[in-house]
Amino acid sequence: MLTWLLLSIVAACAAPGSTSSQGAGASSPPSGPPAVLLFAGTGASPNDVTAFERILTQENVSYSRVSSAQLERMSESDLATHRLLLIPGGNFVEMGNGLTPATAARLKTAVGGGLNYLGVCGGAFLAGASPYNGINLTSGVRFPFYGLEDRGVRKAPVAVTTAAGQTIDHYWEDGPQLTGWGEVVARYPDGTPAVVQGHVGDGWVILTGTHPEAPDSWRRGMIFTTPARASNAYAATLIDAALNRKPLPHF
Repeated sequence: MLTWLLLSIVAACAAPGSTSSQGAGASSPPSGPPAVLLFAGTGASPNDVTAFERILTQENVSYSRVSSAQLERMSESDLATHRLLLIPGGNFVEMGNGLTPATAARLKTAVGGGLNYLGVCGGAFLAGASPYNGINLTSGVRFPFYGLEDRGVRKAPVAVTTAAGQTIDHYWEDGPQLTGWGEVVARYPDGTPAVVQGHVGDGWVILTGTHPEAPDSWRRGMIFTTPARASNAYAATLIDAALNRKPLPHF
């Protein structure tokens, strides 16, 4: 428990050079509610929010940024007007502590009622039974860090292998391994789950411990064997699968 607490204090899952974001603004066409709520509140990595904005725009998916304060004000019926809540990387301690327990509970109920959820790195930690006001979509499962963390590594390229047999290098930074919940869609080199999926009530949930959305600029000083465009295409696949409740091949 002590190890968890000490590591959690410094866990960021954040893009290079990023700080926490509080910003929120409309980023979608004005006709109708946007399909995706992209979390850009307390603890979220601004650079990761930007990375997802780029991919959502490329894929012609409507979205709107949402801050912690805006989530606090949203009812379950407000949340239900959207199809997907996307929580990017960032500091999951700050993310959870930036929401009230009532809001975390409301998000869990909204997902159970049909709001889909895509959690990336910090957003995956937050989806679990984090002691820092986690949403607990996992029925009590708390995710540990991927094994590189125990060796003092904070960021690295990792080869992620999908159940379909495709291996792509992803950018990893302080991310979880996802043992104990859902169907395993992709694995880390040590065999632990890197991407998982599953139903939570009527909602469809996909969690990833890595950053497939990471642009080339995040890779400086590291050696990758596959290009960023390959992992970015996988990020688009995860968004599409979460948005449209498409089960991905699993082990």
